[in-house]
Amino acid sequence: MLSLSIATPGTAAIFRRGTASSTSTSSSFHGVKIQQQVSARVPAAAAVVSSSRKPGVVMMSKREAELKEIRSKTTEQLQEEVVDLKGELFMLRLQKSARNEFKSSDFRKMKKQVARMLTVKREREIKEGIKKRLSRKLDRQWKKSIVPRPPPSLKKLQEEEAAEEAAEAAKSA
Repeated sequence: MLSLSIATPGTAAIFRRGTASSTSTSSSFHGVKIQQQVSARVPAAAAVVSSSRKPGVVMMSKREAELKEIRSKTTEQLQEEVVDLKGELFMLRLQKSARNEFKSSDFRKMKKQVARMLTVKREREIKEGIKKRLSRKLDRQWKKSIVPRPPPSLKKLQEEEAAEEAAEAAKSA
């Protein structure tokens, strides 16, 4: 842990990261004192959880809820969603290359969502007794059978544009 203290003749300000139990090393340079501290950290989440929740209530984490939702879908639905999410990732890459505004965090979220779906798909294959080599062969066949289609966000944009054009045509007529 590091703490930084800045001391001027009239005031003293201390900036710390974490809590400390003992100081191991310190140095000073022109009124700026840098200390490295060793501490035993207690997770902040544990302190908040114990004070805010009732003892007996168990909350499901967000990831577990997502996995439960993913596991409730059929394999075909998972494959369709994987195709849609990969199309969305492609659209994000296009937006990035065109220097349009986009949320960079969406890349990570979508990639993780795709990975979760493929993991659930593979878990089901393992339960059915499908070996890794056969699984890869089936994946290659599935990828070849995919019919290219626009991602849902692009479909939505196209529908909105068509609605606007229809509204303009109705106004002019």
